[in-house]
Amino acid sequence: MLADILLVLLGVVIGAIVGFLLARTYMKKYMKKNPPINEQMVKAMMSGMGRTPSQKQVNQVMKQMTKYMD
Repeated sequence: MLADILLVLLGVVIGAIVGFLLARTYMKKYMKKNPPINEQMVKAMMSGMGRTPSQKQVNQVMKQMTKYMD
């Protein structure tokens, strides 16, 4: 009886770990394919803060965003 309970608990723990890893992999692929922010959004955000962004600044921000998504 104790062995059965331990097997069930072990199965739940393994299932949770596998589920977490699969969900993480799926979300990484999804975010890479559909980024939550694009260049137009960065330009609008910087303009809203009173700055006129150059293309170099926009590229730097986009590079930083993709760095943190990986």
